[in-house]
Amino acid sequence: METLFYFLVFLQILVGVYLIWHALQWLGYVRRRLHSDPGFYTPRVAVLCPCKGMEPGLERNLLSLTEFERQNYEIFFILASASDPARSIVERVAKSSRVKANVIIAGNPSNSGEKVNNLRVAMEQLPPEFEVLVFTDSDGCPGRRWLHHLVSPLGDVRIGATTTMRWLLPNRGNPATALLAAWNAPLATMLTEKGKNFCWGGGTAIRRSTFEQSGVMDVWRNSVSDDYSLTRALERTNRPIVFIPECLTLSYADTDLQGLLEFTNRQVLITRVYAGNIWRTAAATHLLYCMTLLFGVILFLSVTFEQRPAFHIATLTFLPLVLSSIRSAIRLVGVTEALPAARSQIMGQAWIYVLLTLLVPFLYIVNFVNSLVTRKIRWRGLAYELIGSEQTRIIQ
Repeated sequence: METLFYFLVFLQILVGVYLIWHALQWLGYVRRRLHSDPGFYTPRVAVLCPCKGMEPGLERNLLSLTEFERQNYEIFFILASASDPARSIVERVAKSSRVKANVIIAGNPSNSGEKVNNLRVAMEQLPPEFEVLVFTDSDGCPGRRWLHHLVSPLGDVRIGATTTMRWLLPNRGNPATALLAAWNAPLATMLTEKGKNFCWGGGTAIRRSTFEQSGVMDVWRNSVSDDYSLTRALERTNRPIVFIPECLTLSYADTDLQGLLEFTNRQVLITRVYAGNIWRTAAATHLLYCMTLLFGVILFLSVTFEQRPAFHIATLTFLPLVLSSIRSAIRLVGVTEALPAARSQIMGQAWIYVLLTLLVPFLYIVNFVNSLVTRKIRWRGLAYELIGSEQTRIIQ
């Protein structure tokens, strides 16, 4: 057992050191982006925001979409049903918006996710004068210059799309919400300067010509994942996806244990179906971390019970935690620099993003196991079976 433990620790230390180096590279990229000029590309932009049901800060989030600076744009709020509880808020925000805002009722989906169906219907109705499409979510609260920074890089026609990532800020101090924020935090450093990035549905910009040439509408036809399907379409045309860290988007989280498991299980299962390489790499990394810690604790207790020296085992067990905390702290520095207006809020809950993340891999293991035994997810009141990346069945 000791030999296996030493082998696992050795691997985990190598992985931990690499991830710290990776985090430092990420931080350097964030700082370079923050001190760079976004440019002056200001095309006619359509901002598409699917909405469904009530959620924390909904009106505040939707209002933020009407307050962007330095951009020529129009907003399209999309609902599946005219009876949706969010409709009154959506229509109130659209009516008071200083930029033109439209409300589209898409109808119920047949063999795709409701969000994907909403976007497809909106695209079919979209007037031809819009040169750039921006996809966002109703649970995010972007800053005033978010749209300009996200769109400006598309002045380079070689870029396929620009994207960013959410940063969850707990609305309440309950354990489930805190764990959800910690679970989500590492996703920010998955997107890099030169890596093989993926689109995030809550913040992606793409030229309309690129969207059409990549055949996204066809890829969306039977999909439940708008962003992974968009990513796959762009990969087929070898167009790069550029991460824009200055556009990190605050999202105020508020959930319970059931909501935590529903959200995390859904995200990991979707990743397995649509991005198997990411799923396999993440599963191996988290499994190694959890096995190392568990073996270390078991071995420490066993050696201590036998009244043999166990300090070196405790030290080796503790070292991966230290490396993980360092990486989390580096990530937190980058996020607070990218989101200066929310710095005090984020730092006030820094323990979530630095210490609680030490437990997150164990939650991920639960998610990975779930994704092995089922193809069913629940998303905003609807149940789906993910038969494949191009086949979805609505269960309820």
